[in-house]
Amino acid sequence: MSETPFPEASSQNDDLKPAKDISAGLAPPARLSGPIPWVIAILIALVVIAAAGGLSLRNLAQNARAGLADAVTVQIIEADADARSVQAQAATAALGDHPLVTSVRLVPENELQELLEPWLGGGAASDNVPIPALIDVELSRRASGDELAQLQSVLDAALEPLDGRARVDAQSQWLRPVYDALAALQYLALALIILVSLATAAAVWLASRNAFVNHRETVEIVHLLGGTDTQVTRMFERAVIREAAFGAIIGLVIGLAAVWLLGQQFSSLDSGMVGGGGLGPVDWAIIAAIPVAGICLALLTGRITIGYALRSML
Repeated sequence: MSETPFPEASSQNDDLKPAKDISAGLAPPARLSGPIPWVIAILIALVVIAAAGGLSLRNLAQNARAGLADAVTVQIIEADADARSVQAQAATAALGDHPLVTSVRLVPENELQELLEPWLGGGAASDNVPIPALIDVELSRRASGDELAQLQSVLDAALEPLDGRARVDAQSQWLRPVYDALAALQYLALALIILVSLATAAAVWLASRNAFVNHRETVEIVHLLGGTDTQVTRMFERAVIREAAFGAIIGLVIGLAAVWLLGQQFSSLDSGMVGGGGLGPVDWAIIAAIPVAGICLALLTGRITIGYALRSML
C-alpha cells in the first residue's frame, strides 16, 4: 500500500515539468537587457520633439492668420508732406463710411519714424526721405479679393480730386512666405515622425528576429510538448511589451525635457508671434499618446515577426 499508485500518471507529470521550465525560461527576464529599450527611448524622444514642433508651428500659423485675416493697411503715396496729410484725412473719412470697416487708425508720423529708424537711421526723420502715410484698417471679417478691390475703388474715388494715390495691402499677404515656410516645416516634422516610426518598427523586428533565432531550439521543444504558436508568440510579446514600455517612458521624459528647454528659449524672445505657438490641452494629449502608440507599434511588429518566423519552421 505504500507504493505510489498510478506510476504512469506520475511519470507523465514528470514529463510535463520540463515544458513548464521551458516556458519560464522563455518568459522575459526580471531586468531588461540589451540596447533595444534605449534605442526605442531615443526614437520616442525624437518623435515627441518632432510632434511638439509640428503642433507648435501649426498653432503659430493659425494664430497669425486669425490675427491678420481681418486687417488691411492703406498706404498714401505722396512726396509733399502737406498734401499727404490732406489725402490721408480724406482716405480715413472714406474708409470709415464703408460697411465692411469696423475701425480706422491713421498711424502717427512719429510712430512711423520709430519703425523705420533701425533701417534708415537718422534719415527716417528727415524731410529728404518721404514716408508714405499708413492707415490701419480693421474689417468685420476676412475680405475677399473682390471686396479688397472695392475698397481700392472707394479710395481712388476719394483721392482723385486731390490727385492722390493709395494702395490697399492685405496684411495676411505680407506673411505668405512665412506661412509657406511654416507649412514646409510641418511637413518636415510629419516626415520625420514617419521615418522614426519605421526605424522603431525595424529595430523591434531585428530584436524579435534575433530573440527567436536564439530560442529556436527551445521553441521546437515547446512545440514537441504540445505548445501552440499562440503560446509561443505570447511569450515573446511579453518581452517586447516590457522593453517597449520602458523605452517609451524614458523617451517621453527625455522628449518633454527637450521641449521644455526649447520653450524656455523661445519664450525669452518676448515676441507676440512666437507666443502664438504655445501648445494647448489637445496638443499635450497628442504628445502623451505617442508612447502608447510606440508600444502598440512595437507589439504589432513583434507579433508579425514571430508569426512569420513560426510559419517558416513548418
